[in-house]
Amino acid sequence: MITKSELLQCAIAKFTKFGSKHVTLDELATTLGISKKTIYSFFKNKEDLVVASIETLLNEYKEDINRIISENENDPILSVIFIYKRGFEYLKYFKPSFLFGLEKYYPKAFKLFSEFTENLSENTASVLLKKAQSQGDLIESVDVDLLVKIYFFRVDNLLFKDNNLFEIYSEDMLLRHMVIYNLQGVVNTRYQNRFFNN
Repeated sequence: MITKSELLQCAIAKFTKFGSKHVTLDELATTLGISKKTIYSFFKNKEDLVVASIETLLNEYKEDINRIISENENDPILSVIFIYKRGFEYLKYFKPSFLFGLEKYYPKAFKLFSEFTENLSENTASVLLKKAQSQGDLIESVDVDLLVKIYFFRVDNLLFKDNNLFEIYSEDMLLRHMVIYNLQGVVNTRYQNRFFNN
């Protein structure tokens, strides 16, 4: 008998690869060798499955974020870099149609994703960078809220705007240009010498 967790993992793999709109419950059932009725025993409809899939993905990422912050508690700038590095690792497996499909067909799931990404930039990244600034690692004159709005708010929109940038550039190159180089320009000399020049 299949578990709810196994069903979710299969759904996540299919939705992120092909787009949630394009994957039917019949396809999921066939892939898993179960009946559609079994899917309905866990979820009342496809939208519930899509929402649960997004919640699962976001919860996994939240656990990663908490671990990263804990492991780098004395270096909030490094935490920000590693958090976005991990985020890019998730996003590179998304087809743009996955996120566009959420926005168009599954508003509850898209709302969860949007709230999470906003919270990631406005609270997590902003709080960490303000901590770095209070430690003297970030230039004092930098407006952290503005910095976050310009460079860290909804990076998924930049990655998938016209093309899937993961198909054009390496994950490492995207991380360097979208995160590291922007931070490198606002950290103080002491921090640059310690981290960026190594």
